[in-house]
Amino acid sequence: MTKEYIRSDGRTYNTLRNIKMKVGILNNADGSAYIECGNNKILVGVYGPKELYSKKHSKPDGAVLRCKYNMAPFSVKERKRPGQDRRAIEISKLISEAILPGIFLEKYPRSSIDISVEVLEAEGGTRCLGIIGASLALADAEIPMKDLISAIAVGKVDENIVIDLSEKEDQEGEADMPVAIMPRTDEITFLQMDGHLTAQEFDEALKLAFEGCRFINKLQKETLLSKYGGM
Repeated sequence: MTKEYIRSDGRTYNTLRNIKMKVGILNNADGSAYIECGNNKILVGVYGPKELYSKKHSKPDGAVLRCKYNMAPFSVKERKRPGQDRRAIEISKLISEAILPGIFLEKYPRSSIDISVEVLEAEGGTRCLGIIGASLALADAEIPMKDLISAIAVGKVDENIVIDLSEKEDQEGEADMPVAIMPRTDEITFLQMDGHLTAQEFDEALKLAFEGCRFINKLQKETLLSKYGGM
């Protein structure tokens, strides 16, 4: 049934929304990235590594990674109150944990690397796009990484396993499962599930997520090559 299923926006089960990526668009950040996916618009800036003078917060064996995810008041249809809420604080932590395995933090003892993720417009899947953008911005800042981290949400809609859920599908579907991986090693750096999937559905969804992440990883590399390929 999944293979013949056509979603409300005309996509098939394994079709992503139109996605665009750019790097190096902020002059005042050490690294930056901009992503559009469907109606999502997300801007990411990376600052550092820079020395942390506070002994309480610094680590002698590596850098401290700090991430702040924020949704602009105009990013959703009903104006959002400015500032971070509990959801934004949670997503900040999730993005940081998903990115952490890909960075050689030990190269920068007693330092900090700060990631700022600003959601300008939201239409479902912003935490995955934040991970993708943060990975691109870190690479743009020339911070040594084991691999780019790629992420995508899969889920269950109308009894069908689909990829890259829209906001409507996220709200009305039976399950939503964002996944982040390091494609070079197939290491899962982040997985979260809301809803219910059978064991067979979970395996099918995870396989689809890996396919989607590998495709996104290819786009990430092409985006970086478009800026640095001639250097």
